[in-house]
Amino acid sequence: MSGWLTPDWPAPARVKTCVTTRADGFSLPPYESLNLGDHVGDDPQAVERNRERLIAALGCRPAWLSQVHGVRVVEAEPGRVDEADASWSATPGVASAVLTADCLPALFCDRAGTRVAAAHAGWRGLANGVLEATLEAMAQPPEDVLVWLGPAIGPSAFEVGPEVREAFVARHPEAEQAFKASANEGKFMANIYQLARIRLAARGVHAVHGGGFCTVSDPRFYSYRRASRTGRFASLIWLAD
Repeated sequence: MSGWLTPDWPAPARVKTCVTTRADGFSLPPYESLNLGDHVGDDPQAVERNRERLIAALGCRPAWLSQVHGVRVVEAEPGRVDEADASWSATPGVASAVLTADCLPALFCDRAGTRVAAAHAGWRGLANGVLEATLEAMAQPPEDVLVWLGPAIGPSAFEVGPEVREAFVARHPEAEQAFKASANEGKFMANIYQLARIRLAARGVHAVHGGGFCTVSDPRFYSYRRASRTGRFASLIWLAD
Protein backbone atom coordinates (compact mmCIF):
# COMPACT_ATOMS: atom_id res chain seq x y z
CA MET A 1 0.00 0.00 0.00
CA SER A 2 1.04 3.60 -0.49
CA GLY A 3 3.42 4.81 2.18
CA TRP A 4 3.97 1.52 4.00
CA LEU A 5 7.57 0.53 4.66
CA THR A 6 9.55 -2.48 3.51
CA PRO A 7 12.66 -2.95 5.65
CA ASP A 8 15.97 -2.60 3.83
CA TRP A 9 18.11 -5.47 5.09
CA PRO A 10 19.84 -8.55 3.60
CA ALA A 11 17.13 -11.05 4.53
CA PRO A 12 16.58 -14.16 2.36
CA ALA A 13 14.16 -13.69 -0.53
CA ARG A 14 11.45 -15.82 1.05
CA VAL A 15 11.40 -13.64 4.18
CA LYS A 16 8.71 -10.97 3.72
CA THR A 17 8.23 -7.89 5.86
CA CYS A 18 6.01 -4.85 6.20
CA VAL A 19 5.69 -1.88 8.53
CA THR A 20 2.40 -0.06 8.22
CA THR A 21 1.94 3.67 8.67
CA ARG A 22 -1.11 5.80 9.44
CA ALA A 23 -2.06 5.83 5.75
CA ASP A 24 -4.82 3.97 3.86
CA GLY A 25 -7.23 3.11 6.65
CA PHE A 26 -10.78 3.69 7.89
CA SER A 27 -10.36 5.05 11.42
CA LEU A 28 -11.54 8.56 12.26
CA PRO A 29 -9.60 11.17 14.28
CA PRO A 30 -7.69 10.91 16.52
CA TYR A 31 -6.94 7.42 15.22
CA GLU A 32 -6.74 8.32 11.56
CA SER A 33 -6.49 6.27 9.60
CA LEU A 34 -4.95 2.78 9.62
CA ASN A 35 -5.12 2.06 13.33
CA LEU A 36 -4.59 -1.66 13.90
CA GLY A 37 -4.85 -1.64 17.69
CA ASP A 38 -8.12 -2.97 19.11
CA HIS A 39 -7.35 -1.82 22.68
CA VAL A 40 -7.02 1.96 22.28
CA GLY A 41 -10.66 3.10 22.19
CA ASP A 42 -11.13 3.15 18.42
CA ASP A 43 -14.33 1.97 16.71
CA PRO A 44 -14.00 -1.85 16.63
CA GLN A 45 -15.55 -2.02 13.16
CA ALA A 46 -12.98 0.43 11.81
CA VAL A 47 -10.15 -1.61 13.34
CA GLU A 48 -11.55 -4.78 11.81
CA ARG A 49 -11.78 -3.15 8.39
CA ASN A 50 -8.20 -1.92 8.76
CA ARG A 51 -7.01 -5.42 9.61
CA GLU A 52 -8.91 -6.88 6.69
CA ARG A 53 -7.27 -4.34 4.39
CA LEU A 54 -3.86 -5.31 5.74
CA ILE A 55 -4.46 -9.02 5.15
CA ALA A 56 -5.74 -8.40 1.63
CA ALA A 57 -2.71 -6.26 0.79
CA LEU A 58 -0.09 -8.62 2.18
CA GLY A 59 -1.61 -12.04 1.57
CA CYS A 60 -0.47 -13.40 4.95
CA ARG A 61 -2.27 -14.31 8.17
CA PRO A 62 -1.12 -12.14 11.09
CA ALA A 63 -0.98 -13.58 14.59
CA TRP A 64 -1.92 -10.69 16.88
CA LEU A 65 -0.79 -10.55 20.51
CA SER A 66 -2.07 -9.01 23.71
CA GLN A 67 1.12 -7.13 24.58
CA VAL A 68 1.95 -6.53 28.25
CA HIS A 69 5.55 -5.20 28.23
CA GLY A 70 6.82 -8.62 29.25
CA VAL A 71 9.25 -11.18 27.82
CA ARG A 72 6.99 -14.10 26.89
CA VAL A 73 7.46 -15.48 23.37
CA VAL A 74 4.91 -17.75 21.69
CA GLU A 75 4.55 -19.53 18.38
CA ALA A 76 2.48 -17.35 16.05
CA GLU A 77 -1.03 -18.74 15.56
CA PRO A 78 -3.61 -16.67 13.66
CA GLY A 79 -6.97 -16.59 15.40
CA ARG A 80 -5.48 -17.03 18.86
CA VAL A 81 -4.51 -13.91 20.84
CA ASP A 82 -1.80 -14.80 23.34
CA GLU A 83 -0.65 -12.55 26.17
CA ALA A 84 2.93 -12.16 25.03
CA ASP A 85 5.32 -9.61 23.57
CA ALA A 86 6.95 -11.65 20.83
CA SER A 87 6.10 -14.49 18.51
CA TRP A 88 7.95 -16.73 16.07
CA SER A 89 6.91 -18.76 13.06
CA ALA A 90 8.31 -21.42 10.75
CA THR A 91 5.00 -21.79 8.90
CA PRO A 92 4.77 -20.11 5.48
CA GLY A 93 2.07 -17.46 5.29
CA VAL A 94 1.80 -16.98 9.07
CA ALA A 95 3.05 -13.56 10.12
CA SER A 96 4.55 -12.68 13.46
CA ALA A 97 3.22 -9.21 14.21
CA VAL A 98 3.65 -6.55 16.88
CA LEU A 99 1.82 -3.26 17.41
CA THR A 100 3.68 -0.15 18.55
CA ALA A 101 3.46 3.62 18.98
CA ASP A 102 6.95 4.55 20.32
CA CYS A 103 8.09 1.16 21.64
CA LEU A 104 10.69 -0.67 19.57
CA PRO A 105 9.55 -3.31 17.06
CA ALA A 106 12.30 -5.83 16.24
CA LEU A 107 12.08 -8.31 13.36
CA PHE A 108 14.21 -11.47 13.30
CA CYS A 109 15.05 -14.10 10.69
CA ASP A 110 17.72 -16.71 10.11
CA ARG A 111 20.07 -16.59 7.12
CA ALA A 112 18.53 -19.74 5.65
CA GLY A 113 15.01 -18.29 5.72
CA THR A 114 13.48 -21.06 7.81
CA ARG A 115 12.24 -19.12 10.85
CA VAL A 116 11.10 -15.57 11.64
CA ALA A 117 10.08 -13.66 14.74
CA ALA A 118 8.82 -10.26 15.85
CA ALA A 119 9.27 -8.64 19.26
CA HIS A 120 7.71 -5.63 21.00
CA ALA A 121 10.28 -3.90 23.20
CA GLY A 122 9.36 -0.99 25.38
CA TRP A 123 12.09 -0.06 27.83
CA ARG A 124 10.81 -2.49 30.46
CA GLY A 125 10.64 -5.41 28.06
CA LEU A 126 14.03 -4.49 26.61
CA ALA A 127 15.61 -4.26 30.05
CA ASN A 128 14.03 -7.53 31.19
CA GLY A 129 15.20 -9.49 28.15
CA VAL A 130 12.49 -9.72 25.50
CA LEU A 131 15.06 -9.63 22.69
CA GLU A 132 17.10 -12.36 24.35
CA ALA A 133 13.97 -14.47 24.85
CA THR A 134 13.14 -14.04 21.17
CA LEU A 135 16.63 -15.17 20.21
CA GLU A 136 16.13 -18.30 22.27
CA ALA A 137 12.86 -18.99 20.47
CA MET A 138 14.65 -18.60 17.13
CA ALA A 139 16.76 -21.62 18.12
CA GLN A 140 19.55 -20.62 15.73
CA PRO A 141 23.26 -19.89 16.24
CA PRO A 142 23.63 -16.14 16.88
CA GLU A 143 25.84 -15.69 13.83
CA ASP A 144 22.97 -16.97 11.67
CA VAL A 145 20.41 -14.45 12.98
CA LEU A 146 19.54 -11.15 11.28
CA VAL A 147 17.63 -8.41 13.11
CA TRP A 148 15.91 -5.27 11.84
CA LEU A 149 14.98 -2.49 14.27
CA GLY A 150 11.81 -0.69 13.24
CA PRO A 151 10.34 2.77 13.93
CA ALA A 152 10.51 3.75 17.59
CA ILE A 153 10.96 6.83 19.75
CA GLY A 154 14.22 8.55 18.85
CA PRO A 155 17.04 9.61 21.19
CA SER A 156 16.10 13.29 20.97
CA ALA A 157 12.59 12.54 22.31
CA PHE A 158 13.07 9.67 24.78
CA GLU A 159 13.54 11.34 28.15
CA VAL A 160 13.75 8.89 31.06
CA GLY A 161 14.49 8.89 34.77
CA PRO A 162 17.61 7.52 36.47
CA GLU A 163 15.88 4.24 37.28
CA VAL A 164 15.67 3.43 33.57
CA ARG A 165 19.37 4.14 33.07
CA GLU A 166 20.25 2.00 36.09
CA ALA A 167 18.14 -0.91 34.83
CA PHE A 168 20.32 -1.15 31.73
CA VAL A 169 23.72 -0.18 33.11
CA ALA A 170 23.47 -2.68 35.96
CA ARG A 171 23.29 -5.49 33.40
CA HIS A 172 25.59 -4.06 30.72
CA PRO A 173 27.95 -1.28 31.89
CA GLU A 174 28.55 -0.23 28.27
CA ALA A 175 24.88 0.80 28.12
CA GLU A 176 25.96 4.00 29.85
CA GLN A 177 26.92 5.36 26.42
CA ALA A 178 23.27 5.14 25.31
CA PHE A 179 22.21 7.79 27.83
CA LYS A 180 22.92 11.51 27.62
CA ALA A 181 22.12 14.11 30.26
CA SER A 182 18.81 15.85 29.61
CA ALA A 183 18.20 19.58 29.87
CA ASN A 184 15.96 18.65 32.80
CA GLU A 185 18.02 17.97 35.90
CA GLY A 186 18.18 14.33 36.93
CA LYS A 187 16.77 13.10 33.62
CA PHE A 188 18.44 11.36 30.68
CA MET A 189 17.87 11.08 26.95
CA ALA A 190 17.93 7.40 25.99
CA ASN A 191 18.82 5.80 22.67
CA ILE A 192 16.62 2.72 22.48
CA TYR A 193 18.26 1.58 19.23
CA GLN A 194 21.71 1.65 20.79
CA LEU A 195 20.43 -0.19 23.84
CA ALA A 196 18.95 -2.92 21.63
CA ARG A 197 22.21 -3.30 19.71
CA ILE A 198 24.17 -3.63 22.97
CA ARG A 199 21.82 -6.34 24.24
CA LEU A 200 21.94 -8.25 20.96
CA ALA A 201 25.72 -7.98 20.68
CA ALA A 202 26.05 -9.45 24.17
CA ARG A 203 24.33 -12.55 22.79
CA GLY A 204 26.58 -12.69 19.74
CA VAL A 205 24.15 -11.11 17.26
CA HIS A 206 25.91 -8.42 15.23
CA ALA A 207 23.91 -8.44 11.97
CA VAL A 208 21.56 -5.72 13.21
CA HIS A 209 19.98 -3.34 10.71
CA GLY A 210 17.44 -0.52 10.78
CA GLY A 211 17.09 2.14 13.45
CA GLY A 212 17.31 5.85 12.83
CA PHE A 213 13.57 6.55 13.01
CA CYS A 214 11.69 8.71 15.50
CA THR A 215 7.99 8.03 15.88
CA VAL A 216 7.50 11.20 17.93
CA SER A 217 8.74 13.55 15.22
CA ASP A 218 7.68 11.54 12.15
CA PRO A 219 3.95 12.08 11.48
CA ARG A 220 3.75 8.89 9.40
CA PHE A 221 3.63 6.90 12.62
CA TYR A 222 1.48 6.79 15.72
CA SER A 223 3.21 8.08 18.85
CA TYR A 224 1.87 7.69 22.37
CA ARG A 225 4.28 10.31 23.68
CA ARG A 226 3.10 12.82 21.05
CA ALA A 227 -0.61 12.11 21.70
CA SER A 228 -1.72 9.64 24.35
CA ARG A 229 -5.03 9.03 22.57
CA THR A 230 -3.78 7.47 19.38
CA GLY A 231 -3.58 4.28 17.34
CA ARG A 232 -0.98 1.60 16.73
CA PHE A 233 0.93 0.60 13.61
CA ALA A 234 2.14 -2.91 12.85
CA SER A 235 5.49 -4.50 12.06
CA LEU A 236 5.10 -7.92 10.46
CA ILE A 237 7.41 -10.67 9.21
CA TRP A 238 6.54 -13.97 7.54
CA LEU A 239 7.82 -16.66 5.19
CA ALA A 240 6.56 -16.85 1.62
CA ASP A 241 4.93 -20.09 0.50
